[in-house]
Amino acid sequence: MIEFIPADTKEQFGQIAKLADTIWREYYTPIIGIEQVEYMIENFQSSDIMYTQYANGFEYFMIYYNNHFVGYIAIQKQKKKLFVSKFYISKQYRGKKIGKAAMAFVEEKAIKMDCKAIKLYVNKNNANSIAAYEALGFENIKSAVTDIGNGFIMDDYKMEKRL
Repeated sequence: MIEFIPADTKEQFGQIAKLADTIWREYYTPIIGIEQVEYMIENFQSSDIMYTQYANGFEYFMIYYNNHFVGYIAIQKQKKKLFVSKFYISKQYRGKKIGKAAMAFVEEKAIKMDCKAIKLYVNKNNANSIAAYEALGFENIKSAVTDIGNGFIMDDYKMEKRL
């Protein structure tokens, strides 16, 4: 059974940050290197940063699979689009249709918010996620290079799914 539990306490954001640390080190180190991974964990995936985002209108959801905390999502309505800021699932739980269920959950939220599309950004070298998003109906809209400070950039594709 897959459940999506809203996160709204500092304790929950601490749990999310701990999982984020594990996922980011395991998954992104080969893609962007350990220095950028550590920088991004500290500046984008820490419990304080995520709690501040939550306080400023982002919605966070903890993903549970058979009562195990396996991932998390962060979304924010931006005009007529729902922005998926964070979408992560633990390695050992990938391939179990959790991502597909999570994106269906996001799509349902977007429709309830009267959004016309869902948008997200994915690293250009993240071939597995790109393929998964395309299989879920997302299209590559454009390249997006963003300076995130400390000499690092995010070299992404902006992907969208029209609703």
